[in-house]
Amino acid sequence: MFPGQLKPKTHQSHNKKIKFTAKEEKFLLSNEACRVATVTAYNTPHITPVSFIFKEGKFYFATDYGTTKYKNLIQNPKIALAVDIFSSVNNKAVIIHGTVNFIESGTMYKELYAIFYRKFDWVRNDPWKEGEAPFAQVEPYKKISWGID
Repeated sequence: MFPGQLKPKTHQSHNKKIKFTAKEEKFLLSNEACRVATVTAYNTPHITPVSFIFKEGKFYFATDYGTTKYKNLIQNPKIALAVDIFSSVNNKAVIIHGTVNFIESGTMYKELYAIFYRKFDWVRNDPWKEGEAPFAQVEPYKKISWGID
């Protein structure tokens, strides 16, 4: 650790729902982009930026069926996700490890699509229909945060 660097707060549980502090929730709700890391079939890392929403302790992002991240998550549903702001004077981040389930249709899909449509210009500019692209639902089992409290 560097002088003045904050020690990360870590919480891990595979059985309990991860609890986010009010400040962590505010931070997550005020950001709309994150990076997600998956593992390829060749056991190499793959990272990509995505737009996300944070809702009731879970993270959601859309992907296309042909993407590397989708293919990776079908093979191995474990994921790491980073929401961060980096500057030379004030670093803030929430990093989570979680598992992914895909939402491809139904009431939850329509609810998520409506939220994404309202929130993101890119969805309004290039809309899609149910069945064309799934939403990934990330259930956190570990979190690390710093600079938030």
